[in-house]
Amino acid sequence: MPFYRFEDFEANYLTPDLSTGKAPVIEGRYMYFCLIHKNAGTGSELHYHPNELLIFPLRGKINAIVGKDRRIVGPGTFVHAPAYARHSMKATEEGHCQYLYIKDKTWTVVGLAADETVPDKALTVEEINRLHREGAVPRARKDPAGSQIIIEGLDECFYPIIDSLEAPPRSGRCVNWIEGERLAFGFFEVPSRYEEPAIASEREMFVYVLGGKLQAQVDGESRLTGAGDIIYIPRGARYRLQVTSRDPARYALVCSTPYLENRLDGMTPEEREQARLNLKPN
Repeated sequence: MPFYRFEDFEANYLTPDLSTGKAPVIEGRYMYFCLIHKNAGTGSELHYHPNELLIFPLRGKINAIVGKDRRIVGPGTFVHAPAYARHSMKATEEGHCQYLYIKDKTWTVVGLAADETVPDKALTVEEINRLHREGAVPRARKDPAGSQIIIEGLDECFYPIIDSLEAPPRSGRCVNWIEGERLAFGFFEVPSRYEEPAIASEREMFVYVLGGKLQAQVDGESRLTGAGDIIYIPRGARYRLQVTSRDPARYALVCSTPYLENRLDGMTPEEREQARLNLKPN
C-alpha cells in the first residue's frame, strides 16, 4: 500500500526508560519512518544507537544535542545524527514539539543508554514497553568503557533549510538534499503546475507532504495528497509526483542509500537476529 497517514497507526513510547517520545512507526524494507511527539519540557536523556537518525521538526522547538553541539531548533532546520553519535532531543519549555524521525533498519528504533554496551540482541518497541511496565528493563550492561558512543569529532550536524514552514513560496523548483551514509533527506519546494516525469525509483522512499497538493502515482495507484499524507515508494516501483493545482507544494523526502541496501540485503541470519530485522514493509 503506497498511501498512509500517521493517525492510522498506534503511537507507542520508543524507549520509555530513556525518553518521553511517543510515535507511530511505519516500516519500510530499509528504514523506519516515524512522527515523534514530546510534551513541553520533556524528551530524551543523552543516548545513542547503531543506526543513523534523521530529524525534521514540524511543530514547536527542540533543545537538541548531537555530539557536543547544542542548538535550539524549530521547523525548517534538519538534524542529522550519524550512527553511534551521542544525542538528545527535548521539547523546550515553550510548548510541545513534533518531528519526523527516520532510522535505518540495521537496529530497531529502541535507543541505548550512553554508558551501555551494544547488546547481543536489540529490543523491539513492544518488548521495551512491556518490560518498562513490569519494571524490568534490562539496562544491566553498564560499562562506560565498552560503550560505542561517539561524542568527539563529529562534523556539523545541523542544517538550516528554511526560516519557517509557513514562509512564502519560492518562484521556482528548489531542492535541499542532504545525504548521509545510509539515509538521505530532501526538502522540496515545487511550483504550481509542475510535472515530474514518471520514473522507476532506484531507492526506497517515503514522502511526507508539508503543504499544498501532490497528485501521486505509485505502481498504478493514484491519489491526490495533501498536508500530513505519506507516500511510500518501494525500491523499483514506478512513480510520479505532480503539482496539478494552482498552488505550490512542499514536501520532505527520505530515501535509502546503496550502502544501506547492500548492508541489509547482505546480512547473515545472525546479524539479522541481533538487529531484529524485518524486511517486509507495512
